Amino acid sequence: MKHQDKAVATAADQASSAETEHAAVADVPPADDAEQHGFDRGEVGAPVWTGDESTAIAVDSTGTTTVLTADTPAPVGDIADAEPIEDEIDADVSEPEVADEFEKPAAPADPAEELTESAEPVVEPPLERTTATPASERPASGFDESTPLARELAEITRRRQLLSSQDLPLPTKTRIFTVANQKGGVGKTTTTVNLAAALARTGARVLVIDLDPQGNASTALGVEHRSETPSVYEVIINDLPMASVVQKSPEFEALYCIPATIHLAGAEIELVSLVAREQRLRSALETFLEESDDAFHYVFIDCPPSLGLLTINAFVAANEVLIPIQCEYYALEGLSQLLNNIQLIERHLNPTLNVSTILLTMYDARTNLANQVVQDVREHFPNEVLQTLIPRSVRISEAPSYGQSVISYDTNSPGSLSYLEAAAEIARRGAPN
Repeated sequence: MKHQDKAVATAADQASSAETEHAAVADVPPADDAEQHGFDRGEVGAPVWTGDESTAIAVDSTGTTTVLTADTPAPVGDIADAEPIEDEIDADVSEPEVADEFEKPAAPADPAEELTESAEPVVEPPLERTTATPASERPASGFDESTPLARELAEITRRRQLLSSQDLPLPTKTRIFTVANQKGGVGKTTTTVNLAAALARTGARVLVIDLDPQGNASTALGVEHRSETPSVYEVIINDLPMASVVQKSPEFEALYCIPATIHLAGAEIELVSLVAREQRLRSALETFLEESDDAFHYVFIDCPPSLGLLTINAFVAANEVLIPIQCEYYALEGLSQLLNNIQLIERHLNPTLNVSTILLTMYDARTNLANQVVQDVREHFPNEVLQTLIPRSVRISEAPSYGQSVISYDTNSPGSLSYLEAAAEIARRGAPN
């Protein structure tokens, strides 16, 4: 026992001396150097050589440290008799027996070897590339129409170029339109404002009469229509001259508007007791047009969504009726009733009244219903329906919030181009005989 303690102390002193002489421990020496001292690689107690190739440190399974030199004989005792840890693990943990009919799974092959041993490399097909249309084969618009977006842009460009190249004829006599439909939400005010702006943009002098108590046409044209503002109400009820209430719209130089205020909501009741109640707007408008220094080419009267006395005044004052029809089923239901009322007014109050124009609005080409409505209306009114269809457009809805028509808000939008095309179609048609 004393000899063992003395050996341990001596080994510790030698280890301390070796650590002082050699600051870092190097990698394990080659196998032939290890075998010289009786140690195999991977065994517990295998020497770890220091920076000096003649010195190494070994630790046995009990933690005993031994400093080895080139002159040290092969180790004996615990270090020599120590068995590798791998053998101890193998002895403690035995693999489960596998039945004869089952084979052990083969070790996974090296991917590099599989790639090397493969007979033929896998060749991927080349990627298909879309070639651009040569400039010489492109349409007049200059766009490559190989994609849906490019085709849409090319179509918008073509329409814009066609409109800019046209000179619209001006009528020799003022054309007065009543824009009416007893159903609400079909685009009466939107159509009135944008057609007026489109015609004024081409140089025509246009007057818009807002006969709807909501005053939306006045808002869209950017004119003042607060309750204290002189409006069409004073013209109809108090016989105020129309020239004293007309305002110029900031939209275009040749665009004018007679605004509507909230007072117009009570005009229906007040008109009942007045003399010539159906003729009051007509008389005021005729006087204004005769006394105007510069003749107006177009007058558009925006009606409320009803068939009351205000709408009857508008029918009596006009020569033509423009009916916007939404491309949905409900818009068709009241059309026959509207046409019957127009015939009654034509027979008893205004023999010159005529349904000259029908405009299909809020058209959505993606739905079968919209296409069916367009087909039915054109079959029943082949001469009155315009070829232009007004699509659903966010720009058309946004424009009034800025006090503008879509013509000035976004001239190149599809909605603006559609109203410009409809205005051009109306101008080329001329007044009916």
